[in-house]
Amino acid sequence: MNVRRLISTTAVAGATALGLVSLSACSGTSSAGGDKGGGKLDVVASFYPMQFLAEQIGGDHVEVTTLTRPGVEPHDLELKPRQATELRGADYILYLKGVQPAVDEAIAQSGVEHTVDAATLTTMESHGTEVGHDHGHEGEEHEGGEHEGGEHGAEGGTDPHVWLDPVKYAEVAKGVGDSMAKADPAHAADYRKNAGTLVGKLKSLDAKFAAGLKNGTTKTFITTHSAFGYLAERYGLEQHGIAGLDPESEPSPARIKELQTVAKQEKVSTIFFETLASDRTAKTLAEDTGLRTDVLDPLEGITDRSKGDDYLSVMESNLAALQKALGTK
Repeated sequence: MNVRRLISTTAVAGATALGLVSLSACSGTSSAGGDKGGGKLDVVASFYPMQFLAEQIGGDHVEVTTLTRPGVEPHDLELKPRQATELRGADYILYLKGVQPAVDEAIAQSGVEHTVDAATLTTMESHGTEVGHDHGHEGEEHEGGEHEGGEHGAEGGTDPHVWLDPVKYAEVAKGVGDSMAKADPAHAADYRKNAGTLVGKLKSLDAKFAAGLKNGTTKTFITTHSAFGYLAERYGLEQHGIAGLDPESEPSPARIKELQTVAKQEKVSTIFFETLASDRTAKTLAEDTGLRTDVLDPLEGITDRSKGDDYLSVMESNLAALQKALGTK
């Protein structure tokens, strides 16, 4: 863990202990706080994939605040003191442990009864920079919430990017619907109905990926951020990450050389980068190998650079990018 993250976590813990007066939410559709939702369930989501679930499943019965502003790389989020305090006033918190250490620490100290870690709603797995159809699920699964070592930035380790697998994301959605129903029993039927509707959309998305990624000229793709391990395993692909699970980690010269060999042997056509992190390494590798670059969005936030305005539309853009890169269309 880098020094910046240690400082952030310590600051959050101190702010929470002091109980600083809450001002207003940093972002999102409402301010966090038990009486600010106009009778609605006051929901705080850690970052976009959790926000999307909360909004889709909560519908008209919730007010959702996200801790991570659009355009902010969520892994290095530094909570402001007022945000740590506001967490304590939420009715329901939805987060994914292991992505944002400062958020994890603040939530652990919030004392909110209805706090849901999405990692406990599906099965988490360990991934590194190389993941694919020959790196099966057997022996790699860890029950939800068990995060080895706690370091998101390790080259390998428990991979939190479950939202990029529509099947696993659907499992999380169902769990969120059930947990919202417990937090707000008066609207339980609506939460479960909305969750069912979203699960149906995710099943349709899964079918599109499964059909759309068959019969390509290659199964291998290279990306700056090793965020697509679950997606690669689900659809029989081979991911080679320039960096590890942390998008800020720098590849070694040996790793770059290895990827140049992979690109040549596996007939890779494209080096993917993401919208919220630097594309410098991807472009350098592409120039060295004569390949093109394109965006494969890990959906950690929606901005004006995103190829779509929500989770489902951006995932369809990701599918189109993969199809082009893998020669399936």
